[in-house]
Amino acid sequence: MLALLLTLPVLYAAAATTLAPVHDSGHGITHERIFGPEIKTGDYKHPASMAELANGDLYLVYYGGKGEYAPGTGVFGSRLRKGSKTWTYPRMIAQDPFRSVGNGVIWQGPDGLVWLFYVVRWGETWSSSRIQAKVSHDGAKTWSDSFVMATDEGDMVRGHPIVLNNGDYLLPIYNETGQNKELVGPDSTSRFLRFDHKKKVWVASGEIRSAKGNIQPAVVQLTDSHLVAYCRRGGGYDPVKDGYIVRSESFDGGKTWAEGQDSQFPNPNSAVDLLKLKNGHLVLTYNDNMNDRFPMTVALSTDSDKTWKYKRNIAIGNHDYAYPFSFQSKDGKIHIVYTSYGRTIINHVVLTEEWIKNGK
Repeated sequence: MLALLLTLPVLYAAAATTLAPVHDSGHGITHERIFGPEIKTGDYKHPASMAELANGDLYLVYYGGKGEYAPGTGVFGSRLRKGSKTWTYPRMIAQDPFRSVGNGVIWQGPDGLVWLFYVVRWGETWSSSRIQAKVSHDGAKTWSDSFVMATDEGDMVRGHPIVLNNGDYLLPIYNETGQNKELVGPDSTSRFLRFDHKKKVWVASGEIRSAKGNIQPAVVQLTDSHLVAYCRRGGGYDPVKDGYIVRSESFDGGKTWAEGQDSQFPNPNSAVDLLKLKNGHLVLTYNDNMNDRFPMTVALSTDSDKTWKYKRNIAIGNHDYAYPFSFQSKDGKIHIVYTSYGRTIINHVVLTEEWIKNGK
């Protein structure tokens, strides 16, 4: 296990040679290269997620190892203590002695309990996976034993839960079918697990079907009954002219979902994220491209998903910017974590809503 006490600077080093972000520091946005190949948890660092803990610390997790399908992968965790400028050296916080693990998601509930959701791959492809979890009662310092969240073959997790208006949690998950490493099957579906905050149990809460398949939903609640989800499209990675983010709605509080339809936003078969801000506005982070994972773009809706008048790039250049994960911190700023350069670098962007509005 890697030493937790080693620390690294969080500021960019030779940024021009490692990343091509849109630099506008001091004007509503900052960019940070957190970890890259110099961190010896394996070159592969993807995807990443982050949460602001109750004490003000930022906690980052990522799935790392020698490669996407390499044996011995694990979920690693790192902390940026409130007031500090250095992230702790990542340490492995979840692994399996016989199987590879995948996507890790960190999230703290309103009761203070910290959840780590992650994927365990049972076979040769992700369609054999199941979801497991751990919890922490001390702010992600120590973790419980792992436990199974979902047993259906092909179930995985990528996005963080939301707290519904009635106090329940809704965790977006997905079920990927087929045994093809280069294709998301047309019967792949976005799904949801609901945590009954009174009974303390997770139960299934609907799925989204679409013509070409969809996975990795990101969900927001607009009213008690009305929820919206944006999902990664199914299919392969060959050039297309009809690749769009899949959008679906629920009108019964997330228990059932309408068939997914193509949205107005392009999608190169890559993850997206959707965030509801404290003022009710929505932020969508995605690749504004049907066939390549660049640029990384944010769009803003100020009218509950009716229109998206504002759009601005946060990372440009002919590189891969993938798997955005977003949250709003207590100070109102918007945080986005994403990976780049062949899934070897973890990046952290902090921006304001005004910065998005001031874009061209």
